Amino acid sequence: KLYKIVETYKFFSYLCANLLDIITNTERIKMKKSILLLTISFFSLSCLAQNKAEDVLNATRKVNNYFMQKYADPTLPSNVGKVRPSNIWTRGVYYEGLMALYEVDKDQRYIDYTDIWGNFHKWLLRDGKSTRNADNQCCGQAYIARFLQTGDSTRHRSIVENINSQMEEKAVDAWTWIDAIQMAMPIYAQLYKMTGNKKYMEKAWKMYCWTRNECGGGLFNTKEGLWWRDKDFVPPYQEKDGNNCYWSRGNGWVYAALVRTMDQLSPKDKYFKLFKKDYLAMSKAIIKCQREDGLWNVSMVSPVTFGGKEITGSSLFLYGISYGIMKGYLNGTTYRPFADKTWSAIAKDAIHREGFLGYVQGTGKQPSDSQPVTYDRVPDFEDFGTGCFLLGATEYYKLLLK
Repeated sequence: KLYKIVETYKFFSYLCANLLDIITNTERIKMKKSILLLTISFFSLSCLAQNKAEDVLNATRKVNNYFMQKYADPTLPSNVGKVRPSNIWTRGVYYEGLMALYEVDKDQRYIDYTDIWGNFHKWLLRDGKSTRNADNQCCGQAYIARFLQTGDSTRHRSIVENINSQMEEKAVDAWTWIDAIQMAMPIYAQLYKMTGNKKYMEKAWKMYCWTRNECGGGLFNTKEGLWWRDKDFVPPYQEKDGNNCYWSRGNGWVYAALVRTMDQLSPKDKYFKLFKKDYLAMSKAIIKCQREDGLWNVSMVSPVTFGGKEITGSSLFLYGISYGIMKGYLNGTTYRPFADKTWSAIAKDAIHREGFLGYVQGTGKQPSDSQPVTYDRVPDFEDFGTGCFLLGATEYYKLLLK
């Protein structure tokens, strides 16, 4: 970054020096003053950009440190209504975010925290190898990440065996709710990239298409570019104001899944092109729903029914938009203001001084669940909300550094 700034300044100075040769002495004095002011402004803007990126990273660290300190023992089960092991989907999403943070912030604590968790569960899935529940497969994304970092096959063996056995089955109707797309589909893409075996993506594509086009008559509204959460929300279901029910986090799950899947594929891959089409359609629809303050309502197009600020969906949208701008899939002039506005709102409105994250909707499947969503209310599970935030914040940080 500094090298680019210096080289740009050299060119700028050279240009100015040549201009001075062709103007009068009086004008030259005035020009020198202007150049000095412009130079100061140039470096000020450069430093401002750097400081802004550093501010994002520091805020991200603060939120993550708060979580790691509060949940210092990652092996402990949750006890919300009933006891659940810590390799459930909520924790799996957190570790997706933590692995993303580690990419830009090589802190050994993140790896230690992950390995304590994984080793405790022996890198196994909840409900064993035979599970077909995408929620139970979610932790496999972190398992695979640690395998790729270490080369230790014990870390991803259980998820590989699980997915391989599911691929042998003809059924493609396992993802009956859109959250499942994020929980499981990126795993198929990871295994495809690792092995070169196209059968992984063939299976994932068939399962995705079943959810998209057939489940409940199809959960993706191609006309509006948004998803119904499951068959219970497909029309004739309506919100109180007569609008469709598009749940913010549910659409965020699909948006993130498309990003995480495309990231494993070559742009020349036919599946990449198919996923990208839906990604672009969603991108156009998502920015139309952004609130004036930069966040998204829990119910995306029906603010009269459980509107209000919500961070998990907003963070996942920030994740997908930032990624698309960096890759050149989204026009930066059009989409960058939406990303900037989102981060500004999250930093200003949601992050507490100590790192607690406000406006996180707890678990559920629709806008009315886990209400009210407020600045101070602690959600039933804090891990997945932190994970969504980490994904969005780290991707936006990378965008600022580009």
